[in-house]
Amino acid sequence: MNENYRALTRKYRPQVFEDIVSQEHVSNTLKNAIKNNRLSHAYMFCGPRGVGKTTMARVLARAVNDVDANVDGEALSRTLNIVEMDAASNRKIEDVRSLKEVIRVPPQNGKYKIFIIDEVHMLTKEAFNALLKTLEEPPSHAIFIFATTEPHKVLPTILSRVQRFDFKRISVGEIVERLSNIAQEESIQIDEESLHVIAKRADGALRDALGLMDQAIAFCGSTIEYNELLRALNVVDKEHLFRFMEAVKEKDAHAGLVLIRDLLQAGTDIQEFLVTMTEHIRNLYVAHSSKRLHLVEATEDTKQRYLSQAENFSEEDLMRMLHLVSETQHKLKEAQQPRVHFEILMLKLIHMSRSIELDRLIGELEELKKNSGNGHLSEIRNENRMEAAPDSENSLASAESPASGGDNQAEASSEASVKENQNPDEPVPTVDEKVSESPSGEEEDDIFGRPSLGNTESVKKGQKRTTDTLSTGQTEEKKPEKKINGLHDVTGKWSSFLDKLKENSPRTLYYQMQRVELRELNGRELTIAVDNEFARQLVDENRMMLIKTLKEEIGTSLRLSCIVERDATQKQETLSPYERFKELQKKDPQIRTIVELFGAELEY
Repeated sequence: MNENYRALTRKYRPQVFEDIVSQEHVSNTLKNAIKNNRLSHAYMFCGPRGVGKTTMARVLARAVNDVDANVDGEALSRTLNIVEMDAASNRKIEDVRSLKEVIRVPPQNGKYKIFIIDEVHMLTKEAFNALLKTLEEPPSHAIFIFATTEPHKVLPTILSRVQRFDFKRISVGEIVERLSNIAQEESIQIDEESLHVIAKRADGALRDALGLMDQAIAFCGSTIEYNELLRALNVVDKEHLFRFMEAVKEKDAHAGLVLIRDLLQAGTDIQEFLVTMTEHIRNLYVAHSSKRLHLVEATEDTKQRYLSQAENFSEEDLMRMLHLVSETQHKLKEAQQPRVHFEILMLKLIHMSRSIELDRLIGELEELKKNSGNGHLSEIRNENRMEAAPDSENSLASAESPASGGDNQAEASSEASVKENQNPDEPVPTVDEKVSESPSGEEEDDIFGRPSLGNTESVKKGQKRTTDTLSTGQTEEKKPEKKINGLHDVTGKWSSFLDKLKENSPRTLYYQMQRVELRELNGRELTIAVDNEFARQLVDENRMMLIKTLKEEIGTSLRLSCIVERDATQKQETLSPYERFKELQKKDPQIRTIVELFGAELEY
């Protein structure tokens, strides 16, 4: 074992501003402050872990006091002019008081005495207050540098007395470039795909990336291969993600289930896979537009694969998939059978209707809606007129010839046949009026509402009736409806209605209808009352059959409106124990007093 070995995070810690990655906005400001002799007495460095906050503080301390390059960053704290304190382990007021004693002592060499306090948000409120006065009016030789990952926990009175700098996350490309340079200096062979895996796993923290690089070198040696790196870091292989989405594209449930089995046997964490799958689907969504491909953090070959696979899905489908995967992530946290939920997600994605199918269905509905208009009615009328014409050659020729007035003859023939079977006092309906009629059009519309696609069904019924009428030369007699004078007419027929219902309906429906009460008849709307929700649902499910049976008994169609009414005893039985306890408090003042005095609560 090499006793002089140092971890990459320690060996390659920057010592000058130029070596700090992706924080140029802070480095340039501090360099200009030093150059123009405008240093503040206190700085606050904020940002996520591993982005260079403590490193920037040490580099600033080194630049201010012109520390020799042979003294590395870790040895700075052993000098007399630079004091580092970890607020996580020195957070009490006594630690701040001892620090105030050191502040009084001027620097032994150099211009300033630097105090670096890491994780400053861990200080107690008392410790912050003890530091407040010193921070407001420090000695001219003192500079405070605070570093924290949670600036919202620092007292506002402290924040108002410092210059704050916010550090940003380091991009994948910058981490890959830094790791590539380190790999060359360490004589490590590693491909670009592996570098991207490490950089993405680091999540914007260069320190974490260096630690993962150390781990990969320890596992793979001087040559790091992609497959070996995945095993070392337990990272989900992107090939599994592309195979998963390929199974979804082909709607191959068998391939998806086999893939899930292989993943679980390999020890893949389901939650980790879903997190990676979310990113994969997001990249497919971004890849739908090549102009946005720079938002995908991957190698060029992988970006092209995203482009190719994204063509198989629409943006709407990918958004729905993102929603399903994200929803499953939350459910898995409390699921007792994570594998089952994982498989259910895969089956949902496979059997999910694609947006192109929905668009085609909507288009067909729109076309059907257009065809149900006047143009379609005109075609029906022309067909009816042609069928009504005689089969002789002369009549057919006159029907086809515009000059011969074939249409007028067909209509006249139709009207003549109708007049033979009609009361002479009644007006003769025209063909157009017959087509617009439905055998029970207004009646059914009044009861069930008009269909959403217009009068398509009524047109078909009208077409059939007109065809039959014109071909036979006879009209179908319509049975007149009986007039209902009030609720008593329905009540008189209710027993016979129940008898017929007993013969033609399920027993459950019959027994429930025996218990209903007739409330009122408003026009053609009959209101009935039941005593439970189940009975109301049963009536709603069998509404059409009930209306038809009732019409056969009373001679007219009525709408049914079902309401639920419970008596006082039923209402009391439906109350929960907690609600009953509240009712007792209202009725008994002694119980209410006990509850108010002792805070009594109902135990379940």
